[in-house]
Amino acid sequence: MASPVDGNPRWRNGSPWRDPDVLHVLAVGIGATVLTAGGVYAWHLARTVGVARRAPRDPGAVASVVVFGKRLVEGRPDAEFRWRLRHALRLLRADPDLVVLLTGGSGGGPGEPSEAEVARRWLLRRMPEAAPRLRVEPRSRDTVDNLREARALLPPGPVALLSNRYHLARCLVLAHTLGIDARACAAEPALRTGRGGLRRLLLEAGYHTLFVVGLRWARLIGHRRMIGRVT
Repeated sequence: MASPVDGNPRWRNGSPWRDPDVLHVLAVGIGATVLTAGGVYAWHLARTVGVARRAPRDPGAVASVVVFGKRLVEGRPDAEFRWRLRHALRLLRADPDLVVLLTGGSGGGPGEPSEAEVARRWLLRRMPEAAPRLRVEPRSRDTVDNLREARALLPPGPVALLSNRYHLARCLVLAHTLGIDARACAAEPALRTGRGGLRRLLLEAGYHTLFVVGLRWARLIGHRRMIGRVT
């Protein structure tokens, strides 16, 4: 019930198209979309766009910030990942008590640094004194993993979820499902709606739909394994 948009999810059989839970959720999500004449997808698209547009950059009074990892390009953060890291740097400079958790495992071969470790190095080159406030979670491979691992590493109190705007609606629903007191924190100043931005919103709304519909269906039929993968 994770999605390939995040990088390298831990599919049960090595590929999403051989994972019975993923295929189950996909069938249910498509069926729900067809039966509602696209209404269920349209609702989640509207929510994805709404959160993307309205999400603040100032998270308010929070104890910590989770910075979501993103697949590296030749071992380096891509443009979207750099947006996340630049804003994390601003927040660290603005609040001397803020704790920042950097998440994301390695998408490369053995010995290659994780997304979280690359992010930590990027921040420390620009603010070495922030080292005691940076925490690293280098094992997770998707957004659900990011948040599940984060629960054990964060101090008590509200948590800001820092990511690109198109990603925030699903981050919030995942966090709330996991019992995390979370609020959105947008990496970019405004939503980008060019061709690439629109494609990301449409795709993310699909993942959002599959997660919500799939989880409700799993709870309805009492499918413990599927529920356990996202709680």
